[in-house]
Amino acid sequence: MYCARGEMENRIKAQQLQLFSDRTSTHWMRSNQLRMYFSAFAYILMECVRRVGLKGTRHSMAQCDTIRLKLIKIGTVVRTSTRRVVLSFSESYPYANLFRQVLWKLQAVPLR
Repeated sequence: MYCARGEMENRIKAQQLQLFSDRTSTHWMRSNQLRMYFSAFAYILMECVRRVGLKGTRHSMAQCDTIRLKLIKIGTVVRTSTRRVVLSFSESYPYANLFRQVLWKLQAVPLR
């Protein structure tokens, strides 16, 4: 029971520090509440990427900020056409293969 409580506290701390859920800097409650919703939604997405996309990789236990810095906060050129979206990574992007692998795993998840 105590280990589960400690794990829960670690998840709350990760959301507060790494996804900025503790930032309530406006004077209006609605805008602060919206920030909390965005932070909670971002945490759910990060957990899905970790659980499904990074399963079987060395980053399967990565924290939210590691996932954000290595897979999401990257520089690409995005080109859209009528039928597809093309992402052009830099040739020096070291995690391109990991990104591709995570993308394939997430695309294989059936929509309900």
